[in-house]
Amino acid sequence: MNNYKLTIQYDGGRYKGWQRLGNSDNTIQGKIENVLTELAGEKIEIIGSGRTDAGVHALAQIANFKMRKNAKEDEVMQYLNRYLPHDISIVDVALVDDRFHARYNAKDKTYLYKIWNMPYTHPFMRKYSMHVEEKLDIEKMRKATNYFLGKHDFTSYSNAKSKKKSMVREICSIDIKENDGFIEIKLQGDGFLYNMVRKIVGTLIEVGLGEKDATAIPSILESKERIQTGRMADAEGLYLEKVGF
Repeated sequence: MNNYKLTIQYDGGRYKGWQRLGNSDNTIQGKIENVLTELAGEKIEIIGSGRTDAGVHALAQIANFKMRKNAKEDEVMQYLNRYLPHDISIVDVALVDDRFHARYNAKDKTYLYKIWNMPYTHPFMRKYSMHVEEKLDIEKMRKATNYFLGKHDFTSYSNAKSKKKSMVREICSIDIKENDGFIEIKLQGDGFLYNMVRKIVGTLIEVGLGEKDATAIPSILESKERIQTGRMADAEGLYLEKVGF
């Protein structure tokens, strides 16, 4: 049994997220599994490093799968790229140790969020960034990021349905850069809950617009009440950029 590691890029705009759904074939995982099953001649299930929401993109999602067929890496890569939709690309395939697990072995993740901060829309990036018309105060947003750094219970900043799993996550860094009308927010941490990045970015936007004071963030975290977080940033501006192992 061979264990293959995939590095995947995708435009999530027309999909219902990464995770395979029983009532829909329109997911990233489902599309890849269908093609691999044809290649392998047996039912194949892939394991992703994590789930991305509907509409969210990936620059380097990592997944692995096991297959009895003894296929070379380039054969697997060529087959997948030939039969997958053009908005899903396999950029690398590697044979890895049998014990490699894309989810359990992941040590950290980096997400990138893009905001187009001009009074007019960007015709070519409107599906790949969030448009905020009003001028954002970048310095206020940078100062606000400090309240999220470190280890916290992020219940307030998630829509995760399960209450049995720990909501504690550690954010190592949040960097904000501005370039030619775009604001890029990069978040790196040991893991992120469902909708967590989009809710954090939503709060940073509110701070940047003067709608929320950054000093309110600690009390929002301590409250563990999701209603306190306010706006959630749009899905189309979010990218899974990197997974560390």
